[in-house]
Amino acid sequence: MDLSPARGTRDLLPATVAVRDHVLARITEVYHRYGYQRIETPALENIERLTGGQGGENEKLIFKILRRGLAEIPENLDDLVDLGLRFDLTVPLTRFYGNNHAQLPVPFRSFQFGPVWRAERPQKGRYRQFVQCDIDLIGEESVLAEIELIEATTEALAAAGLPGVTVRLSDRRFLSALAESAGVAPEAQGGFFITLDKLDKIGWDGVRKELLGRGFTEDQVDGVQQAISTAQGLDPAKLADQLTDALPALPEDVAADLAATTGALAAIGDLAWEFDPTLVRGMGYYTGQIFELSHPGSASSVAGGGRYDQLIGRSLGKDVPACGFSIGFERIVDLLDNAPKNDALAVLHESDVPTAEVLAVARELRAGGRQVTTIRRRGKFGAQLGRLQEWGYTSFVHVKPGDITEVRPLAVRETS
Repeated sequence: MDLSPARGTRDLLPATVAVRDHVLARITEVYHRYGYQRIETPALENIERLTGGQGGENEKLIFKILRRGLAEIPENLDDLVDLGLRFDLTVPLTRFYGNNHAQLPVPFRSFQFGPVWRAERPQKGRYRQFVQCDIDLIGEESVLAEIELIEATTEALAAAGLPGVTVRLSDRRFLSALAESAGVAPEAQGGFFITLDKLDKIGWDGVRKELLGRGFTEDQVDGVQQAISTAQGLDPAKLADQLTDALPALPEDVAADLAATTGALAAIGDLAWEFDPTLVRGMGYYTGQIFELSHPGSASSVAGGGRYDQLIGRSLGKDVPACGFSIGFERIVDLLDNAPKNDALAVLHESDVPTAEVLAVARELRAGGRQVTTIRRRGKFGAQLGRLQEWGYTSFVHVKPGDITEVRPLAVRETS
């Protein structure tokens, strides 16, 4: 029998889980300091919600679950399905908030962590089951939400061992004004942005070819390219005024919001940031500012998010201001080589030492706050110490009948 995990999934060994636990612990610690409260939502959602238009292209990747207890099999395959595995944490959050908002504070700071599933074609770095980590601020209409999310997340990544990220910032309303100035009709902007979002992968030549293939004119493509080129050369300190001059169709409140955000980011110590007019982000539910975090060690962003003031309203029946950030947990873990060493201690005992004595030694050592494991002595002593090091232990005591050594670091090799 094949013992490998299902295609697109993987087993995680203790050393790998230790790194993941370290990353999660540091992120959680920082978010708690900012007042974010962890929630949990089910892995299963009703299929109608998962296919309700909130998930974009991800809706094509749903793992569907068949109904149970049907008296007869319907002709239409879709009639067999009533549930699906969640493909992200945002869609469950909108349902969660709609169902529980009366019991939640305003504004509500939410933190989620858990597995999601997508029927991807498995390849290196792309799995069918993976972990997402999201924070969201619901009920705050000002750019305080964007600024706080960015500050908290950059701090969380630094605490996890990933400093040196750069914040890339844009605004969907800016992009709409840009497209409008180039003569792109509002109803055609969705497809326009889908192609523009590929700019970092296929370059301007590829974007131009695809846009022309979609029916956009050369004047429209040239107009957008020129406007973006102009916006890339603006002085961050004078961003709002220069954007308004370069793009008269830009609403004043959009320019003011961008000025408030960039001014606050500039005041956060050594935080690196830039206004990136090519940033689109693929999800169509964004209504305002959008942002991503990039890192020199990763070809893709390590986190991203934005404002989605109308998404919760689809569940609740009224719009609620909301802004969220999703951390690329798997990418971050891959960028970290090792978790910090814990003081993991092995009580290495000979077989003829009474069990009660072994447990008493371990109990006394645990009382000092150490992580302590009892392990029977086997084979060559030096070889066993080497295996303990490989397994993550940092020190040991050797328990023999009537004799207990002091705690020793595992860098010390014994021959007896």
